[in-house]
Amino acid sequence: MNVAVMKTKAEQAISESFEAAAGKLPGTDVVRERRAQAIGAFSGLGLPHRRIEEWKYTDLRANVKDIFPAAPDDATPLTIAELIVALGPLAHVDAHRIVFVNGHHRAGLSDFADAAGIEVAALGELLATATEDVSAALVSTPEGGDAIETLNTAFMTDGAVVRVTEGASVAKPLMIVFVRAGAEASSVAVRNFVTVEAGASASVIEAHVVLPGATQDVQLNALTDVVLGKGATLHHAKVAVDEGKALHLSNCDVTLDADATYRSFQFSAGLGLARNGLNVIFEGEGSKIDLSGAYLARRAEHIDTTLVVDHAVPRCESRELFKGVLEDHGRGVFQGKIIVRPDAQKTDGKQMSQALMLSEDAEFDSKPELEIYADDVVCGHGTTAAELDPDLLFYCRSRGIPEKEARALMIESFIGEAIEKVENEQLRGALAAYATQWLGRSAGR
Repeated sequence: MNVAVMKTKAEQAISESFEAAAGKLPGTDVVRERRAQAIGAFSGLGLPHRRIEEWKYTDLRANVKDIFPAAPDDATPLTIAELIVALGPLAHVDAHRIVFVNGHHRAGLSDFADAAGIEVAALGELLATATEDVSAALVSTPEGGDAIETLNTAFMTDGAVVRVTEGASVAKPLMIVFVRAGAEASSVAVRNFVTVEAGASASVIEAHVVLPGATQDVQLNALTDVVLGKGATLHHAKVAVDEGKALHLSNCDVTLDADATYRSFQFSAGLGLARNGLNVIFEGEGSKIDLSGAYLARRAEHIDTTLVVDHAVPRCESRELFKGVLEDHGRGVFQGKIIVRPDAQKTDGKQMSQALMLSEDAEFDSKPELEIYADDVVCGHGTTAAELDPDLLFYCRSRGIPEKEARALMIESFIGEAIEKVENEQLRGALAAYATQWLGRSAGR
């Protein structure tokens, strides 16, 4: 007997929203056909829920009650001065810049002078003239993609398409800025493509920020696809800061060829309900990744970090370190899976997640996993959750440091171990400034 699964109000609203927005989304007939296929696939999947193992701790079907309309391309006014305010500490990072407001490219706010070895284009413009071959590359759901990536394929409006040419070394970072502005509740779907060809190296900073006074009712779906050629190197930072109500769903899919290096850092603060997914697959021997991040949650904020690292070939190395600070009813989730395939001998994989609990009501769920099908490997994982050390706090106070300052110093020291992994000094300083701002409103209350 077949049992029909009832759609939730939100799932029904997603289909209705697509029908209303389909004619306005950028793309040729080929693109529109692929979008329709994606929304059809989503109808069979529905929103992820706790009965799906990977979504056990972040039940979207239960938590997403309403769907906001797609943000229109209404050229929301935004000045350079307002952009700088929205960027906050990130405004001090010297970088090329491509800017999107409410999911749509704003050339007037972008600052991208011609730089040797790197090409940058807006996805929306490419979709408008996409041929069959181009649409196949730009409008597709990654193999094994879940319902959220499928929705991204259906609704994506814009994003950055970046190509670093073979052998190039781009010293100045590229900052891809997504700004939320305006008073109307809305949903936004954006997608980035970053290709670093053989022997090339570059840095990309993906920033999700909000203009002060903008509505807090926003639903974001972001997907970044990264491909590294043989011997390529990419430093990739994702920074998402908001004001405590946003739904932030983000995925990053990374593929590495032989001897490639990928260093990633994720920073999240002030996100109402967030899911940061990172999927990495080694396709060439001798490659290395270093994935790290820091997240800060207070009140009832919920931040989920889910990683899958697939060692599909021999002699690759992976390192992961994620740290979270949780206060009030803040909840942190860490799910980290390392897969070592049967032929992936000489794999070296290490993983660690740690949480600092500032409240008895805070919650941390950690699920580290190792799936090892090879015998000549070195792999390990660990996780810890703890409160501030009362003895160390007493020591600081006995040296004349007020309790609030002592608590802040201890928290900064804890989170700083992760932030120190960021190699760009200006970016590292910006992240430390965000953490300090958060502590100023939070620690020692």
